[in-house]
Amino acid sequence: MSLYVLNKKMLKFLLATPIHILLSIHTLVHNFVINPPFPFLWFISLWVQTHFFIQVVYSWATVQQPKTNLTLGPNYFDVYFLNYYYLCPQLALGQGVRRLHVSAAFNAKAKVSMSRFEPSNFVNYEKLNENVNIVRKRLNRPLTLSEKIVYGHLDDPVGQDIARGRTYLRLRPDRVAMQDATAQMAMLQFISSGLPQVAVPSTIHCDHLIEAQIGGAKDLARAKDINAEVYNFLASAGAKYGVGFWKPGSGIIHQIILENYAYPGVLLIGTDSHTPNGGGLGSICIGVGGADAVDVMAGIPWELKCPNVIGVKLTGKLSGWTSPKDVILKVAGILTVKGGTGAIVEYHGPGVDSISCTGMATICNMGAEIGATTSVFPYNHRMKTYLEKTGRGDIAALADDYADLLVPDVGCEYDSMVEINLDELKPHINGPFTPDLAHPMADIGATAVKNGWPLEVKVGLIGSCTNSSYEDMGRSASVAKQALDKGLKCKAAFTITPGSEQIRATIERDGYSKILGDVGGMVLANACGPCIGQWDRRDVKKGEKNTIVTSYNRNFTARNDANPATHAFVASPEIVTALAIAGTLDFNPEVDYLTAANGEKFKLKPPSADELPKLDFDPGQDTYQHPPAEGGSKLRVDVSPTSTRLQLLEPFDKWAGGDLEDLQILIKVKGKCTTDHISAAGPWLKFRGHLDNISNNMLIGAVNIENDGVNKIKNQLTGEYGGVPDVARHYKANGLSWVVVGDDNYGEGSSREHAALEPRHLGGRCIIVKSFARIHETNLKKQGMLPLTFQNPADYDKIRPDDKISIKGLATFAPGKPLSTVVKHSDGTKDEFQLNHTFNETQIEWFQAGSALNRMKELQ
Repeated sequence: MSLYVLNKKMLKFLLATPIHILLSIHTLVHNFVINPPFPFLWFISLWVQTHFFIQVVYSWATVQQPKTNLTLGPNYFDVYFLNYYYLCPQLALGQGVRRLHVSAAFNAKAKVSMSRFEPSNFVNYEKLNENVNIVRKRLNRPLTLSEKIVYGHLDDPVGQDIARGRTYLRLRPDRVAMQDATAQMAMLQFISSGLPQVAVPSTIHCDHLIEAQIGGAKDLARAKDINAEVYNFLASAGAKYGVGFWKPGSGIIHQIILENYAYPGVLLIGTDSHTPNGGGLGSICIGVGGADAVDVMAGIPWELKCPNVIGVKLTGKLSGWTSPKDVILKVAGILTVKGGTGAIVEYHGPGVDSISCTGMATICNMGAEIGATTSVFPYNHRMKTYLEKTGRGDIAALADDYADLLVPDVGCEYDSMVEINLDELKPHINGPFTPDLAHPMADIGATAVKNGWPLEVKVGLIGSCTNSSYEDMGRSASVAKQALDKGLKCKAAFTITPGSEQIRATIERDGYSKILGDVGGMVLANACGPCIGQWDRRDVKKGEKNTIVTSYNRNFTARNDANPATHAFVASPEIVTALAIAGTLDFNPEVDYLTAANGEKFKLKPPSADELPKLDFDPGQDTYQHPPAEGGSKLRVDVSPTSTRLQLLEPFDKWAGGDLEDLQILIKVKGKCTTDHISAAGPWLKFRGHLDNISNNMLIGAVNIENDGVNKIKNQLTGEYGGVPDVARHYKANGLSWVVVGDDNYGEGSSREHAALEPRHLGGRCIIVKSFARIHETNLKKQGMLPLTFQNPADYDKIRPDDKISIKGLATFAPGKPLSTVVKHSDGTKDEFQLNHTFNETQIEWFQAGSALNRMKELQ
């Protein structure tokens, strides 16, 4: 054989062989041929190296999965380190080149990619651990898990002032995720910033613009056609600015994040209120508005008010019909829709280990419904298994090495504590009209009769970002199979929304889709669909009183189908499936019987299903668009000036330098006012990239205290009644600025910043309420609005719908210093009182500049 042929074959071998096997061969040859170990260590070294060599070759041959980047794991280097430093001490004392070689091996240990889509961005537990140690030493106390992850991402861990519930933290999140409805405005703002490329890994997910109508494939095709302009804009903007793009049909943003991007210890922000879903994988994932996302994508530290920490201790074990969903339904009933405001909910205790990773995600997802900043679970074996099953065994192995970092410190303290015994927890169902109205399944029938809620279940809907995992679909199929075996089908209409293309493909392969279809279900597209009002419902007329049950997270009035008379209840997927089969709300599967096709009475057995598929997940179609490797500087992103879907942004006007005098009351809102009331979703989603057009839905769902009507207010300039947006536009055209007055927890619900952009665009200057939901308050600040709260909530009653309000003290606007207001009544009398705010110095600069984006440009 010629030397050329030999060298060529050797080169092919080296290129084709994974590096961990080459390292093992190198160690064997080096230690036994070139530089044998000391005689008394020879037998130990031989055993270790031979065992290790066999192990890595076997694992390489049998464990590799398609589309998985096999990266150096810690165990390989543990043995490498053992051979070089302990079994061969002369190498440790040898020349600098050898030391460098070993040092490089240890550096490689830490080089684990954050995701398979971003091989050059790495998990950095070393930095996280370093920051945590600095903060722990400074505070001189044990830290909760959420504190470790949040404080571990501080921009300045040495100098940052840290006080729960009081100070603002400057943080460096690891990544950003945006769904297509909010990504439009976020990318428009990023374009306005003038920056060439995003500073952190970022992704766009197309899930909100697909309307459920006749079935998955046809609905998806229709959405691609209708929304082509928006999808093209997002895809091209992503390519130009370095943002990954998940095409329509990929799945719901939160499921995609769980499958690909969340991991223990990561800090992720997402432009959707249910971003906390990632807490099921030990992540701190926080929902924000688009302007916050722009800050992080621009490389600016992100501000968050230092959260309080609510501990939820779980004991016992889930069993029977009780599911992870019942944990959060119970917690919502305890804490209410505003009980988690300003806090991170941290689950812990022995009961945690009885919950699957995707079950933990369900609990964290719906934590948004109690106003929590986010929710999180400690790293455990359920998370490790999920990481391995989704092709991220290298991250799991690294997390094992840092396991103490990814759980709360012993002796840490919580601001408040909730305890739930899972052995005693029963299946729950929450609603209607609010997600915190909790009922045990055993009680819902009698409660419905007492309150006059319709008992007939018209539609059962399972899936959505909250409950669309493989386990969820399997447990629902388990219930459906029992009915089919007895000759039954659903009495109610029944829909299934897979959370991702991977879930869709896998449940189809494993037969779950067929069972759910055979029982009467219709599989919808991998998208949000009816959960966010993207549902072309035709079985009832608008205004017709009816009941639906869903496994979703939110059930505000008219949210799912635009019908204010629909009574929507939230439960686990298996309970929803059972109720769809029974067709009535008062059916309790734990005790009640169904009648089989042959007349036999039978009871459904508690559902059972695999937590994860026995085979690997089927990835389905490839729906991801990588940003171009060469960068996007030569690409163009065009927005037509005649488009009705997209509109480039113009900067808002700066603060004029004085007090705000004689603001007209636009509307005094009565009762609950969510972001759905302020900026409705459903058919309005198509205008999310066009500020002027989307502003035509501003506050059209809010109840006017003057007449208990919606979208009917008095124009104080003309004396006539009109729609809220119309009157606001008239005031703006006549140079009259205005103010909105609201009740408690104003702006709860979605993260949509349009609920802040629209009032600013139409001439609003101030929102005065009893209390705010966290995300909405921040969004208002970002757009140069003044979100203020009554120092005395009773002052709400002093304001009349035709009043004029002046805001005093803006010349000396400062953190912690209240502003004052003068309320002029039409009868010539007036009231004066104090208004509180939560602005810090940076946020005051946003107000003075006209918006956070304006301030960013000033600083460039």
